[in-house]
Amino acid sequence: MYDGIEAKEALRQVQFVTNKLGLVLHPEKTRMVELTRGKGSFVFLGCTIRKKRSILRNPRRHYMQRWPSPKAMKRVRTRVHELTDPRHSGEDVKQVIAKLNPVLRGWGNYFRTGNADRKFNQLDSYVYERLARWMVRRVGQRKGRVEKWSHDRFVAMGLYRLRGTVKYPAQATPGRSSLSRVQENCTHGLKGVC
Repeated sequence: MYDGIEAKEALRQVQFVTNKLGLVLHPEKTRMVELTRGKGSFVFLGCTIRKKRSILRNPRRHYMQRWPSPKAMKRVRTRVHELTDPRHSGEDVKQVIAKLNPVLRGWGNYFRTGNADRKFNQLDSYVYERLARWMVRRVGQRKGRVEKWSHDRFVAMGLYRLRGTVKYPAQATPGRSSLSRVQENCTHGLKGVC
């Protein structure tokens, strides 16, 4: 059973150190959360942090995961909305894509080392919908115009795609050399192959 004694002691030590540095923890933002078995979550630096059950690794265990918070998702959607606003309908689609790319790339690089696949896919879909609507507004509202503008066509024009850019923490660190400095013992049972 969770009683929080260790958490309270850790909070007391953090307060002691911050007081020595002349800093004060914000009482409304500082709270203790029980994370066992995915009961609670918290937001830190724009990321929702929560323990979730992993079906692939071990279904009985919960692992710490993080993904963009709802506030971070809302902010990037608002920015995409501003860049694909009808006021910009006089611009070329490649100019709009050129304005969108730094926003998408920067946001994606910040959140790419978590478990953000689902959120990245949602944002990709939102960007496509906004660009397709923008093109329909720009060209005219005739039947079949939206189907003409596929996601792949926008990507071919240079749109940055978030899908597939997530790097899990082990992949985000520089890889070590795969060459071993230790000579093999040839204990695998294959004759003539070392």
